[in-house]
Amino acid sequence: MGWLLAAVCLISACALSIAIGTKNIPVTDLLDALWQPDGSPDDLIVSEYRLPRTILGLLAGTALGVAGCLMQGLTRNPLADPGLLGVNAGAAFAIAVAVAYLGVDSIGEYVWFGFAGAAVVSVVVFRLGTVGRGGTDPIRLTLAGVAVTAVLTGVTKGLILLNSVAFDKMRQWDAGALTGRGYDVIAGAAPFIVAGMILAAIAARSLNAVALGDDLARALGVNVTRTRVCTALALILLCGTATAAVGPITFVGLAVPHIARWIVGPDHRWIVAYSLVLAPTLVLVADVVGRIAIPPDELAAGVVTAFLGAPVLIWLARRTELRQS
Repeated sequence: MGWLLAAVCLISACALSIAIGTKNIPVTDLLDALWQPDGSPDDLIVSEYRLPRTILGLLAGTALGVAGCLMQGLTRNPLADPGLLGVNAGAAFAIAVAVAYLGVDSIGEYVWFGFAGAAVVSVVVFRLGTVGRGGTDPIRLTLAGVAVTAVLTGVTKGLILLNSVAFDKMRQWDAGALTGRGYDVIAGAAPFIVAGMILAAIAARSLNAVALGDDLARALGVNVTRTRVCTALALILLCGTATAAVGPITFVGLAVPHIARWIVGPDHRWIVAYSLVLAPTLVLVADVVGRIAIPPDELAAGVVTAFLGAPVLIWLARRTELRQS
């Protein structure tokens, strides 16, 4: 029942995302624009701007939320962030290089560079975290991710500041916004996100055992190495593609899995299921709030998610702390 209620909230957020903006469209006109378009200005607003924006918010929110679940399960850290393994930093670095030096000037083109950069850097961080005795160590993996992220972030900022073309084109992307994206970005991102969701569904059940420790997981018959590799691949596909498509929208992958864990407990299957609907709801609501917060201008969804999510996370953390005391 709780999951169904969350799904209703997601449907409501989709409706608000299509209906609300600089020009509010009545429900009757909105339905006509969706099912019986006649080429009117309202039809163009819905079909060319708000509908792809909503679909992209659904894809990116779902990918970031599930990626946060997987990362927290992989590192055994309930407050881990998808940027932990350098995914955001890798995508931003590749996109900065593509825009500044390769002449790439459209989102439909540099989304591929962002995905490739996120994938390569994630693999590098994962390898650094597994070098040495004892196999994969969550602490070592975290330190490797933080170190690589710090280096790449500094280099990326330098590239953007030194190249006026890259600075102008990446301002909106760097804030984490859904605006300016079309169906070409959706078509490029959707296959990778679907593949990542399939891998996430495969890894979710085994993560329950891995969260208990490697030795106990092996005793329960779980192939720990295969689970970690499957989880890492899902992270690359989900978080890397979402970041390349809409920019580094932070906090979603941190807060939503934590909220889901507070609702359903430590079962990763249910955490993934709740994040599947709660994360895109948060992204879409943040995007709608950003449209109406400072009219006629807009705030990027990545900026609003911090304002919406931070108080919730603080409240949950204090509630847990009081319960333990």
